[in-house]
Amino acid sequence: MTKPDAPASAAAATPARRGRPSKKRAEGAADTRESILDAAEDLFSKHGFYGVTIREVAREAGVDTALVHYYFGAKRALFDAVFLRRAEVWNSDRVNAINRYAEAAGADMTLEGLLAAFLHSPFEWALKGGPGWKHYAALVAQTNANPMFGGEIMTRYFDPTARRLIELIKRVLPDAREEDLYWGYHNLSGALTLTLGETGRLDRLSGGLCRSGDLEAAGAYMVRFAAAGFRAVCAPGDPLPSRTP
Repeated sequence: MTKPDAPASAAAATPARRGRPSKKRAEGAADTRESILDAAEDLFSKHGFYGVTIREVAREAGVDTALVHYYFGAKRALFDAVFLRRAEVWNSDRVNAINRYAEAAGADMTLEGLLAAFLHSPFEWALKGGPGWKHYAALVAQTNANPMFGGEIMTRYFDPTARRLIELIKRVLPDAREEDLYWGYHNLSGALTLTLGETGRLDRLSGGLCRSGDLEAAGAYMVRFAAAGFRAVCAPGDPLPSRTP
């Protein structure tokens, strides 16, 4: 007597296994998510938050609109995810750099050395990190100057790093008033984000004598300029309008 035929598919006769998705599937999902973030970053950096739609992001990333919503939800959540991705790298690099410098320099710490350590990472990523970092720098420049939500976003992602720098500057300038330190950082932040935006304004203003894309020169100038600026605004007895008698 012949045996009965086996089920057409063993999988059909066996309950599906539960657990983690396969490695290949997980990697595919991660790649899709990164592609969406890259597309959104590019578009937001060129057109701003209000000038971009989820549909445009999906088209740029080559995915269905539903996938963008699946991974990120609403447009603001997507924008926040774009911002966080590289902010974590910048912040980690900068805090580690200024902490290492402070520990190594000790009592010999200088403003120039501290600011060089703080500024190295954003300039290095902009120089060597590829198009994504260029897009991100332009996006940060836009956001830092946005009166609608720029202050809230910059506060959320960058304040702890800024406060650590100010703490260390206070060691170099122990007699500085708190308000002067914050004004000094405010001016540094504006100069940094404008410079990393590489808008071409400097090129036109100088008639080609200077190039906004020359980030190596820009970084060196910024260290000297910011150090002198902090010393100037923190100088005792300087009659700045914000000072009270």
